[in-house]
Amino acid sequence: VEVGLLEEAAVLLTTQTQNMRLLLQSNELFLGTLRAMSSTIDARDPYTQGHSERVARLSYDLAQILGLSDEACHEIYLSGVLHDIGKIGIPDKVLLKPDKLNDEEFEIIKQHPVIGHRIVQRLGHLQFTLPGVLYHHERWDGGGYPQGLAGASIPLMARIMAVADAFDAMTSSRP
Repeated sequence: VEVGLLEEAAVLLTTQTQNMRLLLQSNELFLGTLRAMSSTIDARDPYTQGHSERVARLSYDLAQILGLSDEACHEIYLSGVLHDIGKIGIPDKVLLKPDKLNDEEFEIIKQHPVIGHRIVQRLGHLQFTLPGVLYHHERWDGGGYPQGLAGASIPLMARIMAVADAFDAMTSSRP
């Protein structure tokens, strides 16, 4: 009887180990897919190569400094990876323009958070990233986009990402 119980326990443990291995592989595939999506956007513009990953890492570090939970830091990281995914919908003549954008072009580029929000909404399990994707260009004074949110009405995730995004833009060689 005892041997039978031990055999059943061994089968259960083996099954559990295999399930854990599959879950880890699934998570690695998921994160790899997100990074590939992000890299696709970055690859369109030589000035932004690696931008999304840098913003994600810096956002994660800032969230840690602020004392956010490990889960919140991870969510902010993933939102940073995806924050510019909407640029896939921006025409190359605007996205790749080497000079300052005119008013019309700037209105077009301002649509990338909304486009990204629509894309990520369809990804089901990534709903937690939506505030960062949609609001990362809002400004404390209300002068940002797409909705002109101000102050504490901007989700914390987006405020953290805005700082990381601005820092990366200012310290990178790009127009």
